[in-house]
Amino acid sequence: MLKEIWDYRQMIISLVRKDLRGRYKGSVLGFLWTFVNPLFQLIIYTVVFTYLLPSGIDKYYLFLFVALIPWIFFSSAVVGGSTSILSQKDLVKKIYFPREVLPISYVTSCFVNMLFCFIIVFAVVLISKTSVHPLGIVYLPVVMIVEYFLALGIAMITSAITVYFRDFEHILGIITMAWMYLTPVLYPQTLYDNLPKQIKFCAEHINPMTSIISAYRRILYDGSVPDMSTLLEATVLGAIFIVLGFLIFGRLKKHFAEEL
Repeated sequence: MLKEIWDYRQMIISLVRKDLRGRYKGSVLGFLWTFVNPLFQLIIYTVVFTYLLPSGIDKYYLFLFVALIPWIFFSSAVVGGSTSILSQKDLVKKIYFPREVLPISYVTSCFVNMLFCFIIVFAVVLISKTSVHPLGIVYLPVVMIVEYFLALGIAMITSAITVYFRDFEHILGIITMAWMYLTPVLYPQTLYDNLPKQIKFCAEHINPMTSIISAYRRILYDGSVPDMSTLLEATVLGAIFIVLGFLIFGRLKKHFAEEL
């Protein structure tokens, strides 16, 4: 299967280019919306948690931004990826190609979008005069790749399920909203200490995005290197989800054409 996907790599590249070019086609700002959207979210959250509901966190704008950009990628990949098969149903019904190509291309386009947004992240880090550990920069691509595989694994599952259960797309919007507030994006992970032990364990160790957000913060906010146990935990969870994603997708894809 992996060899077949590799053979169709040009199709993946073409779909990624098409998605990136068509995402803001016809709008006045065009590709600049890639940067404008997260910047406006940053401004809103910063104003709320600095003046209306003070968090007491130093350089909250940076604390938030280094977590918000990865979260936007993850939620976009999971929710948008869930319709990657449905949106290309004519293609699925007419020609043969590995169906995995569609969620892979969508998640990859979201990932490329995140990489562009990290230009702004690095600019904010420089403006805030935050020192970054040289070894932390080496670990940053590793964290990004782990998050990519995690998002891809979940998108594979959601895209396959949505073919059979169309309401799942809308349910996912609610799930990801709740998921964000259960992940330390807007607040420090220390707030988990207020939770009951069982819920705290799930939030810290079962929620894969907790480890990933923690790793990003250690590198770009604390100016340190990720905790190795946290990075290992994120890697293991990412590996589990990518394997599950391909297995579940492989089992459900056999009847996509009939369902569509």
